[in-house]
Amino acid sequence: MLAGCASYQPAPLSPAGQVLAPPDTAVLSRDAQTIDRPFLAPQAIDLGAPLTPNALAVIAVLENPDLKAQRAGTGVTDAQAFAARLLPDPSFQANFDKLLSGPDIFNGFGAQLGLDLNQLRTARVTREAGEQSKQQVRLDLAWAEWNTAGQARLLGVRVQALTRQLAIAQESAAAAERLFASTQRAAGRGDVSGGDLDARRQALVDATDKARSAERDLASAQSDLNQLLGLPPGTVLQLAPPASTPVPPSSETLVAQALDRRLDLQALRAGYGVAEADLHKAVLEQFPNLSLTLAGARDTANNYTAGPAIGFTLPLWNRNRGNIAIAKATREQLRAEYDARLFQTRAEIDAAVQGLALLRRQREALVAEMPAFERHAAASERAMKRGDLALATAETTGQALRDRRLALLQLDQQIAEQTIALELLSGGLSEGWTR
Repeated sequence: MLAGCASYQPAPLSPAGQVLAPPDTAVLSRDAQTIDRPFLAPQAIDLGAPLTPNALAVIAVLENPDLKAQRAGTGVTDAQAFAARLLPDPSFQANFDKLLSGPDIFNGFGAQLGLDLNQLRTARVTREAGEQSKQQVRLDLAWAEWNTAGQARLLGVRVQALTRQLAIAQESAAAAERLFASTQRAAGRGDVSGGDLDARRQALVDATDKARSAERDLASAQSDLNQLLGLPPGTVLQLAPPASTPVPPSSETLVAQALDRRLDLQALRAGYGVAEADLHKAVLEQFPNLSLTLAGARDTANNYTAGPAIGFTLPLWNRNRGNIAIAKATREQLRAEYDARLFQTRAEIDAAVQGLALLRRQREALVAEMPAFERHAAASERAMKRGDLALATAETTGQALRDRRLALLQLDQQIAEQTIALELLSGGLSEGWTR
């Protein structure tokens, strides 16, 4: 009997330094090769090699601290579902009456064995509620993993896009500095006015501010990515270029896929199942709560008695009407929340599809303009080297080309991020949009 009892083992918290330590590369690679998620491909992980978007998603699912805490929380619901399947323990009472005086010569004693029949009556619906609750928690965890994986891919795209944008911003700042230096020398010779010099100085300040802003945005994106992946601050990752973004199907197709694939909707349906089971249990508990007791005793006259005893509550005033009303209102609330989530899903998918279509049209128009700007900038550069064109004019033309390239990179970033957002909204990777 003692061997079947649970025992207590202390579990102290981890030191702060251990929490901030980088993950074990060998363990991470092993877990990444055996990961089983429908939206992730198992693969080996090498933090020193360029990481693909799928690799970033795998690391995020395995190492994100919030997901680790949420996965630990599933053990609580598993334990609750296990507890719901257990039968109630019977109760036992014994008494002994010592004879102090009187004509009788025997001591009295008795024993009672009791069983709560009400828990047996509601055992099935209690088990149903526990299983639905466990399913809901697991679906919520899967939805959180899916969103975290998508956020990791999105931050990877953002870091790469901001890196290229920073290079162009730094190039523009260097060109503005060269032009300001040239104008400053000309102003010293009296060839240009002070107003021209001030204009070049302001252009240099603006270009430098843009370069610094791009550098801050890149550092922030890299920090967010490290935090999401559960890596120590300052970790430098190499990123592999993402694949080209596909054109999404119609919003009606994506909405139909989302209703079938989105794990948060499945979790809400499981939560509604819990409310159904709770209401069923509340209705059953309006009937009298029964208890059965088997008793045996011997009195001081050596008379032996045995017999059952039944106890129950009289459903006169309460009749569990309060709990039934609460269960009905909870079920109706969950129904309204599910309908609201469906409406929100349709609206967000439709807005994302329309936004992507607009971004693609803007990109096509900008790409069509690029050859003319490139030819103009190249011709201006050649004319400036021959001495036929002023440096300021050539730099202005070159800056116009860099502005177009920067705008194109920003559109590419927006399209890539919007595509990932649409994947999250539809509940599946873009590879599955056509299936």
